[in-house]
Amino acid sequence: MKYLVVSDNHGDRQILVDLVNHFQEQVDLFIHCGDSELPADDELFAIYQGVGGNCDFDSRYEDRRLITTDLDRIYVTHGHLSNVKFGLSKIAMEAAEQDASVVLFGHTHQIGCEVVQHRLYLNPGSISQPRGQIQIKAFAIIDATETGWDVQYYDRSFAPVKDLHFHFSR
Repeated sequence: MKYLVVSDNHGDRQILVDLVNHFQEQVDLFIHCGDSELPADDELFAIYQGVGGNCDFDSRYEDRRLITTDLDRIYVTHGHLSNVKFGLSKIAMEAAEQDASVVLFGHTHQIGCEVVQHRLYLNPGSISQPRGQIQIKAFAIIDATETGWDVQYYDRSFAPVKDLHFHFSR
């Protein structure tokens, strides 16, 4: 299964539309990790499974969500309530409580992915306002199989970022 993961578009609705138009036949699931700054009833959220972030002021957003696929239990949160700017300790406890195999979050605007104790943690970065050492407006696609996860980051023009491709065993 393929999961497209995006976060922190901060009001740029068109990029979310463009992602759907470009990838709708290539991915199984569109996931948004918060700070869209769009209303929770925007028609895009019939496609994207999303959560609210610290810049989403619509109270209808969920803070956290668990998505179950044939291969994974995916825990999604923006990250601000899990203190992800200070490490993964709190979000790791939350993910363990949910028995999640994949943990997706945003908030820091910084690209990152790693596997810790057989659990994939991924931050797609920001599609609009990157921060940190990797200054690429980015999103990620996770190709999940029974044996592992293949993660490819893409830039805003949908080109794969050569140095941001990872494979992790389960």
